Amino acid sequence: MEKEEIKQQEEINNNEDNDVEDNSNPASEDITDKEEKLTPEEEINQLKDKVTRTFAEMENQRRRFEKEKDEAFEYGGFSFAKETLNLLDNLERSRSSLESDETLKGTEALNKLIEHLNIITKDMLTIFKKNNIEPIIALNQKLDPNIHQAMMEIEDDAKEIGTIVQEIQKGFMMKDRLLRPSLVAVSKKKDSQVSSNAEKNEENREKIDEN
Repeated sequence: MEKEEIKQQEEINNNEDNDVEDNSNPASEDITDKEEKLTPEEEINQLKDKVTRTFAEMENQRRRFEKEKDEAFEYGGFSFAKETLNLLDNLERSRSSLESDETLKGTEALNKLIEHLNIITKDMLTIFKKNNIEPIIALNQKLDPNIHQAMMEIEDDAKEIGTIVQEIQKGFMMKDRLLRPSLVAVSKKKDSQVSSNAEKNEENREKIDEN
């Protein structure tokens, strides 16, 4: 009798478990199906969006490639040109050194040597110009920090403050790019003039305060 009651109880428990599984699984499957299933219109819209994004990425890559190609063509020799400027600097230093040599001054040999150095310098500048490399105009120009680099100040009351009065090293542009800036000295007023201007400004301020 007890065995029959135990069997009946086990059957009841198994039926309850089956009911729970049967009640839970179909509901979860229905929710999953609803989340995964898309209408044909939605699928088409998703595909259109993916295709549009792909074409946009391809177009951006094509434009980047074209820009890099153009820059390589236009400025491919930029580094080489920048290094070549050292040759011009060395020619200029050699000429200055020879001209300041007391044992060579006024000699025919020095004149011929300087003449040859000038010819080489002129030829190099001509080659640069053919490749769109031009020297920067500096002397008597207002200091432009984009293309000039001030190395010192020189007192000069005849020039407006910030005017380039000396070119220490010539700068160059390659088309619209700065190859190297001009190293320059700019004018400033004499200390006495600056002090006088400061005193005048102070007097003017005092007059304004009194009024």
